[in-house]
Order: sequence, then structure tokens, then C-alpha cells
Amino acid sequence: MGAEGHADGTVGKALDVLDMVASHGRPVRFSELLTEGAFPKATLYRFLQTLTHQGMLVHDPERGTYALGVRLVRLAHAAWAQSSLAPIARPYLDELAEKTGETIHLAQMDLGQVLYVDKRNAARPVEMFAQAGKVGPAYCTGVGKAMLAYLPEEALEAALARQSFHRHTEHTLDTPVKLRAELEAIRARGYAFDREEHEPGIICCAVPILSRAGRVIGALSVTSTTARTTLAALEARAGLIKDIAARISAEAESWRFPEQG
Repeated sequence: MGAEGHADGTVGKALDVLDMVASHGRPVRFSELLTEGAFPKATLYRFLQTLTHQGMLVHDPERGTYALGVRLVRLAHAAWAQSSLAPIARPYLDELAEKTGETIHLAQMDLGQVLYVDKRNAARPVEMFAQAGKVGPAYCTGVGKAMLAYLPEEALEAALARQSFHRHTEHTLDTPVKLRAELEAIRARGYAFDREEHEPGIICCAVPILSRAGRVIGALSVTSTTARTTLAALEARAGLIKDIAARISAEAESWRFPEQG
């Protein structure tokens, strides 16, 4: 859809501009945004001016660049405190990390993708993609598949439509048919694996975090490397991970955590 025909109108266009600035991970020039985006020059300039006046962006006149503003930091902090599992789950992640000695990931679903909301490093840390605040693919990560497996059909269809099915490694499930077969297996056993599907050498066992009504509110994983352990060894931790996930769910319910589909 072109910029001028955005289904969500002016607000949707403004958020698209924020996404464009954020995607660079650094201050970005007007000319870069104009080249990469679909907005006419005058429209883009108007949105940048409005977002800057509202504190959502900050403009450096000397360098001619735009960056995310402090107001977004306040909003992000409020969202983290109100809608993220991270504050509730913190002590449970600490416990799981101490008992396993491996990397722990806490994630939630964000528009069909995985949003990593918290992490505990292993006793011997390993460099990997997943970091708190990052967004990753759902179809080829343990936490992503654990959440996809328990979505109702309509929500699952919408989520699958957002997957790229890019083949990251030789183990990546690169079609909806392959993924659906895997999701059935996950539902049958109650937990998911990452079999080096996103990054070579990275494996994990993940479980969904479900509300009392059975709705997906997040996922939890124990992650390691093929150089350090095996999938069978991680699978032996599935009961422990399920127990921790259930305790996070119970805590979330008591705090009236908003259910997510």
C-alpha cells in the first residue's frame, strides 16, 4: 500500500515514519528517508516536523539528522511496565538461569513476530541474535513456534501471513506446510525446539506461557549451543521450564495482565 493510501490514515503514516527512523539504529538524514520511503517530499517533511514538535523525534540542525526522541523512551518504559511480562517474570527468570546455567529468553508476540522482552545470559555467555528489545522471526525460533502453536486458527493464519519463510540455515522450516506440521507436534508434546533453524549452532527448548483461558501471553526458553549440549539434554529441562512458565502465568493473572491473542 502506498504512503498516501495508508489504511490507518495520518496516525498510521506517522508511525511508519517513526519505524523508518528507528530501523536505521542511528541518526538518519532526510535524504535517506526520502529515498527509502514512499512519502512525497512535502509529506515526509511535514510528518518529521510534527513528530519533532511532539518530542517523538529529535532533530540535529548541524548534522541535518533525525533520531528517536526522549518521549518515546518514556512511552517505552511505561509499555514495558504495564504490558510486558518482564517485570513480573524477573525472579522466575533468575531462578531458571541459576538452575540451568544456560541462556534464558522471555518473549511475547508482536504482530506475528517475536519480541524479546527479557534475557538472562548463560554462566558462559554465547553471542547470539536474541537480545531484549529485539524483534525476531516467529517461524524459526523456539519461542516463536511455541506461541504460534497455541494461537487460535484465525490469529495463526494472520501470523503466518507475516512470516518471510526465509531459509536462514539448512534446518529452517521454510514453508507454511512444514511449519504447520511442526506446530501440531509442539501442541502434542507441549514444548518447542529450535534445531539450529535461525542461527547455526544455536538450539533451544521453549514453552508457551498461557493464561488461565488458554490464550498466549508469551513464551520462555532455555537456549544453548551444539558445542555445549544437545537437544535431548535441553528436552530434559522441559518439565522445569513448564513449571516456571506456569508460575509466571499465575503471577500475570494475579496482576491482571492483559490477555493477548
